[in-house]
Amino acid sequence: MISWPGHGPTAAVHHPAGSAVFIGSSFIIKKKGLRVAGANGVRAGIGGYSYLVEPLWWAGMLTMVVGEIANFAAYAFAPAMLVTPLGALSIIVSAVLAHIMLNERLNIFGILGCVLCIVGSLTIVLHAPEEREITSLLQVWNMALQPGFLLYCIAATAVILYLIFSVAPTYGNSNIFVYLAICSVVGSLSVMSVKALGIALKLTFQGQNQFTYLETYFCILVVAVCVITQVNYLNRALDMFNTAIVSPIYYVMFTLFTITASLIMFQEPQTGTQMVTEGCGFTTIVIGTFLLHATRELDISLSDLTQLIRAPPPGSQSAVRFSAMEMGRLQ
Repeated sequence: MISWPGHGPTAAVHHPAGSAVFIGSSFIIKKKGLRVAGANGVRAGIGGYSYLVEPLWWAGMLTMVVGEIANFAAYAFAPAMLVTPLGALSIIVSAVLAHIMLNERLNIFGILGCVLCIVGSLTIVLHAPEEREITSLLQVWNMALQPGFLLYCIAATAVILYLIFSVAPTYGNSNIFVYLAICSVVGSLSVMSVKALGIALKLTFQGQNQFTYLETYFCILVVAVCVITQVNYLNRALDMFNTAIVSPIYYVMFTLFTITASLIMFQEPQTGTQMVTEGCGFTTIVIGTFLLHATRELDISLSDLTQLIRAPPPGSQSAVRFSAMEMGRLQ
């Protein structure tokens, strides 16, 4: 297992894991709050803000804030390529709690999807790159001013504005990818700012005050704007679409954009083996989230699969008897 400057590897994993529990729970609490608010006012999905006076929604927000604080700490000590994929654990928490609290069924394929997410996350954790040691916020600022990352920021901002003003008003409530694309692209920018701000705080606590630089306050401004935008459009997505769909799709899109931004900005050194293994881990997570999403409507259990496997070949006398027994059971 690798280690990161100034922090142990175990703790670097504990922060995002704890964050995933709180953030996954917040999805469910906010969803229940949005349902209550929607029953008493204008729904968030069509531009309403009645959820702002709903205590249950604020409880969900508080839970998310706790999770984001843990996430914030993780970004200060570990590479974004490690922290972000571990967000897959929030999908598992969200899926299980949705099954218990929102009656959104989690079938055997959903459980298999959760297992795949865990396996993929472990694969990434065990092969994550070491982060270069950073001694000043200005060092991060210089990375952000590289032509490659500046181009990414310009392209991301253009996409965000286009989606918000041209696509969302027409297709936002019918296509789940619109709101989640806005959240994901904005999220990739916020993570880079959170990473810089976390490093600034870490160095400040170590005796190197980083709040003498204007760049620190610019990072705070970017984080604030990005978080407000993410919360707004994530609420709309949660209000209009099933939580079991929102969580995995948001995770995959957010992770892809964040890893892309991190690779461009930080250029963390990696071997070919690390890159291939991390790619395999992320692919495993994507397959797991796909299973959670694609099979959400199937009402199938382990016993149903067992019966299907033991079913005799079609056309045989045993198959005829088996079909007759099944028909009798259904009637």
